[in-house]
Amino acid sequence: MTSFEQGDAFPDFEMETPDGGTVTKGDLAGKKAVIFFYPKDNTPGCTTEAKDFSALKPEFEKAGVRLLGVSKDSAKKHQNFIAKHDLTVELATDAEEDGLSDRLGVWGEKKNYGRTYMGMIRSTFLIGEDGKILRVWPKVRVKGHADEVLEAARSA
Repeated sequence: MTSFEQGDAFPDFEMETPDGGTVTKGDLAGKKAVIFFYPKDNTPGCTTEAKDFSALKPEFEKAGVRLLGVSKDSAKKHQNFIAKHDLTVELATDAEEDGLSDRLGVWGEKKNYGRTYMGMIRSTFLIGEDGKILRVWPKVRVKGHADEVLEAARSA
């Protein structure tokens, strides 16, 4: 699935944010970060995951951890998603070809009801202050995931 594992340096990136700005790996330097990749704004699982991380954002901040949710949706779709569900978690767009999700191996072949297509494989990365990957959650199940990631971030 992913070619990046615990101990590897997280790759450099620059992605658009819903406010028209950008977020880069350098913006995360010096503190832990959780980057969660999800398939699509305003779908049931993705909405639950974003709401769960938003609800726990104060706890992540207390632990010195920055949160970033990433999908291939446009900045405009992210704006609508944030407004519709009162999300507080930061989102970014990884729409470019060979972007971060491609390099990490979380954009790949999926199967659903016998149909094969390319899509985002729900995955989460915990990154240390030094920019190295502390933990990877491949093929995430949403229920309880944000709590599990918070506990891992606290003990890392």
